Amino acid sequence: MGEHAGKVSVTIVTYNSEMHIRRCLDAVLQQDWPSLEIIVVDNDSRDGTRSVLAEYKNELRLTENSENRGFAAAQNQAIRHATGEWVLALNPDVRLERNFLSALLADRELSPDIGTLCGKLLRASPALEPTAEPRVDSCGIYFTPTFRHLDRGSNLPDGPEYNDPVFVFGATAAAALYRKTMIEDVSIDGEFFDEDFFLYREDADVAWRAQLLGWRCLYLPQAIGYHVRTVFPGERSSVPAEINRHCVQNRFLMRVKNATWSLYLRHFVPVSVRDGGVFLYCLLAERSSLAAFPGVIRLWRRTIAKRRAIQQRRKVPNSYLEQWFGFRPVTLPVELPHVPTAKDAVPPRLPAQAAGPSQYRSL
Repeated sequence: MGEHAGKVSVTIVTYNSEMHIRRCLDAVLQQDWPSLEIIVVDNDSRDGTRSVLAEYKNELRLTENSENRGFAAAQNQAIRHATGEWVLALNPDVRLERNFLSALLADRELSPDIGTLCGKLLRASPALEPTAEPRVDSCGIYFTPTFRHLDRGSNLPDGPEYNDPVFVFGATAAAALYRKTMIEDVSIDGEFFDEDFFLYREDADVAWRAQLLGWRCLYLPQAIGYHVRTVFPGERSSVPAEINRHCVQNRFLMRVKNATWSLYLRHFVPVSVRDGGVFLYCLLAERSSLAAFPGVIRLWRRTIAKRRAIQQRRKVPNSYLEQWFGFRPVTLPVELPHVPTAKDAVPPRLPAQAAGPSQYRSL
């Protein structure tokens, strides 16, 4: 495995994160994984974040930006310094259980096409404590036929339906463990996270791109963390206008890059209906997000170039990709063989996991 076999690089981006970063770092330092490095990029915090980080100067590598470069660009900065075999992208408002990494990496003989590992994230109080009633924050992400991505189990009570290892479409970058070789494989012009996204949806974009290039994401529920969720679907009025604008803009950029024509035509009606709803909502109720549409046009040529780079290297057949898009979360059992390639003469359609109705509960 090379000189750095077994090492995990933890990459954290901070921006006015004084409230949570100390508990986040303490939990990382208490991990029972034997080989660890911590890399932090601060995006010009103006609160006490940098003072807190100074207390950990001997335990981490710190880069202090002179401006807020956005989550995607700052994470890429951190990843470029990573020397580990695996890279844990971690939000500063996440606290991990002590065995989080060892639970994810318990099987050192993971199939080489597994590029992402994610655990069970539960909702946390603002003090990064578990809530009285355990509720799910994310057990992986999934896509609907409207090309909307959601967190599996979001805000539902934690239950046995989330206790089985399964393959999911992707992982939330609040706490996603990426194989370094996958990062290198799916990066475009040196960018793992698309820096045109600035913030929001960059993890879903990576998940979609990774699936296209034949990488899988494995959910392992024994790895538990706690996340302070501040942005919720359906509560846009309480979200800063900048985040809402990027949310709209990145929705279209992600699709332009990753959606195959077969997938788009298959879901043309639900996608078009939601697109119309998004535009009308921006026009009538959220005019600050209208700037997202000229933003897509401004980035069009660059996004098309990225699309070509992705689609020319696509390795999975349409049948494999299309099964992931459902109005209820789709998971695949861990017993699956390797993802078939587009070169297969008759690519098999992989079955969805057989489970009770609660496994596919609509969120």
